[in-house]
Amino acid sequence: MKLRKAMVLLIAMLVTVGLFWGCSKKETENQTSVETKKPNETKGTTNKDEIVTLKWIQVGNGMPTNYEAWQKHINEYLGEKIGVHIEVEVVPWSDWDNRRNVIVNSGEYFDILFTDSSKYSSQVNMGAFLDITDLIEKNAAELVSYIPKNYWDAVSVKGKIYSVPTYKDSSCTEYMVWDKVMTDKYQIDYDNIRTFEELEAALAKIKEGEGKNPFIMDKNGVDAVLVYYDQMGVGLAALGVRYDDTTRKVVNVLEQEDVLKQLDMLHKFYKAGIISPDAPTLDEAPKYRTLQIAQGWSAAAKTTWGPNMGSEAVAVQYTDTIVSNTTVRGSLSGIYSGTKYPEKCLQFLQLVNLDSVVRDAFYYGLEGENFKYNEKGEVERINNDWSMAGYTQGTFFNVTKLAGDDSNQWEEVKTLNSGAKPSVLLGFNLDTSNIETELANCRAVYEKYKSELLTGAKEPRELVKTITKELYAAGFETIVKETQDQIDAKK
Repeated sequence: MKLRKAMVLLIAMLVTVGLFWGCSKKETENQTSVETKKPNETKGTTNKDEIVTLKWIQVGNGMPTNYEAWQKHINEYLGEKIGVHIEVEVVPWSDWDNRRNVIVNSGEYFDILFTDSSKYSSQVNMGAFLDITDLIEKNAAELVSYIPKNYWDAVSVKGKIYSVPTYKDSSCTEYMVWDKVMTDKYQIDYDNIRTFEELEAALAKIKEGEGKNPFIMDKNGVDAVLVYYDQMGVGLAALGVRYDDTTRKVVNVLEQEDVLKQLDMLHKFYKAGIISPDAPTLDEAPKYRTLQIAQGWSAAAKTTWGPNMGSEAVAVQYTDTIVSNTTVRGSLSGIYSGTKYPEKCLQFLQLVNLDSVVRDAFYYGLEGENFKYNEKGEVERINNDWSMAGYTQGTFFNVTKLAGDDSNQWEEVKTLNSGAKPSVLLGFNLDTSNIETELANCRAVYEKYKSELLTGAKEPRELVKTITKELYAAGFETIVKETQDQIDAKK
């Protein structure tokens, strides 16, 4: 196993309001020879007889085809370092919502579970996750110091910490990601396309020339139309406060004209055959897409989006960069409240974040099969078959640099984070304990219609009326009042 020197990059996250920032959607350089021990590796070995196995459930593209070989390889290292073996379940995106609901509601055993803003608060209120407030300082002190304090504040619920936040692109920026071969072929001026209205002519031209739908999406549609509304981490897209509304008024997001105009365009695209007709029922979009809307950073076009689609990609930012509680909670690791090994879970998560050998193994796959290190200590991908989702695991800033990556993508991520526009609700944590039933009912309503709404399959203004009527029958008015009361109490 190659060991390289990795500089631990500590970043002062600055937000003008003096609270915190980060979210959704990486880098350590200056690697050394295989014999050199990295300063950011966690110290200590353990008796192999004391090794315990932890189960980590993540979302991604399903189980890696070489999982057993990879597991054997990483467990040898983890066993020597902290007396842990890891068993990973990678749930496909299409199964994720159902699978995690089953896990949490049934009390199925796990040790660590990926979660995010859509379900985190509810899962905490259900008792799914362990309160690690006192444990983390004793078992992962280096990790506590490494992740900015404001991140820990962001994941606090009623003053207690129930998850380890992922230190990554924790602000949110949306991009239009194009296949450059196609834009060159049809002379698309993609740099000057920033709105859905401007997209129309370009996509129509490609559709006519290629004879097929250029805007392929799955049933999740384009949820980026909601990006300017802070959903306060409750997992109900219809509830929000616009990030720059200084009055901090809670609204039905779906009824807002800026959202409806974008939904109108999606419906126009769908009727014109620009959007794929099976979008409302497609569980997972294909890897190749002429155009996709994605959250991330521009250099990901070269390092991630392009390689994944098998073509050269270019990315154009079309939204502001925003930071909110929701974006910070875009990737969290929750430890099961009934875990047998709370201390080991924290030691393991510290290693995943701070040890680049472990970080690379989860991010890139099996050394020698999915990737290799070159003479500079940089990573060269052998293939793009690794199916774990890197953003669900740990910090980006200790992932080894890709060979040939001159974009310095992790520096771009830091720049986006530090320049993010803070939501007016940044630092506000909604207590949902009195409205959990109403939230669950309203989430069910939204989920029933989400695919048709966000893929453009139905006329949006009439559909929003239907959704709104059912939301109010499910208790939406109670949610809005409780939320507004809590916001006003914090002024």
